[in-house]
Formats: sequence, structure tokens, C-alpha cells
Amino acid sequence: MKLKITIAAAMLLATTGLARADGPSAIEMRQVGMSLLSGDFAGIRAVIAAKGDVKTLENPAKAMQRWAALTPSLFPKGTETGGNTKAMPEIWSDAAGFAKASAALGEAAGVMMAAAKAGDADAAAAAVKGIGDACGACHKGYRAK
Repeated sequence: MKLKITIAAAMLLATTGLARADGPSAIEMRQVGMSLLSGDFAGIRAVIAAKGDVKTLENPAKAMQRWAALTPSLFPKGTETGGNTKAMPEIWSDAAGFAKASAALGEAAGVMMAAAKAGDADAAAAAVKGIGDACGACHKGYRAK
């Protein structure tokens, strides 16, 4: 799963021209990161649906948790528009609320990490709902459709 995501990220960078000498913009970084986050979550959901080995979910959950901690820093002032961003103005006008929403995702991913490490399939299945709820809450308040 990790290899597929790495390959997908490399292909995305190569085909969209994000790998420039001057480096990617904050908008590009957050868009690629959100795509990777989505891929990790899709992989987690697939393992849960297939009743697979939940111990394999610890690293994707850790990646999600680390991304959630980083996310608020990728929305500096001046990146409100451009680059096909779907970021709503509330990210900047309610920065504390946005940081709280991002932290909620990190906490939910932490619950998944613990369940995965313990090999607890029931807890991991419940953690999927928590992650989905955290993602949905952030999208509702901070992402345009």
C-alpha cells in the first residue's frame, strides 16, 4: 500500500510539474498531501472492509496523524486563492477552529494507530468512523465543494 502511494505521488509530481527548481507552492503541497491522505484512508477502509490484517494499518494511520499536525501550517496568508484551491476563507478567518479540526483528525488517526498496533479489528473498524467524521467535519467547514 505504501509503495503504491509513493508511486502515485511521484507520478503526480512528474505529470503536474510540481517538482520545480523553486519548489512547490503551499497550495500544491497541501493538494498533494490531501491526495495522499485520501489514499491512506481509502487503503485503511479497504483493509477493514476485507477483514484484513489490521496490524498493517499502523503506518498509514501514523502518516495521517503526522499530516494532520502539519496541515494548518500549509495555509499561510496569501494562499487563499490560486492553484485551483478549494480552501474556504474560514481557514484564515477561523484559524483556531481549523487547527482544532485538524487536531481532531490527528486524534482519530491516533485511535486507529493504537487499534492497529493491538491487532484489534473491532476497534480499528470503529476508528474508521472517527476518521471519516473528522474528515467530514473539516470539509464541511473549510473546503468548498
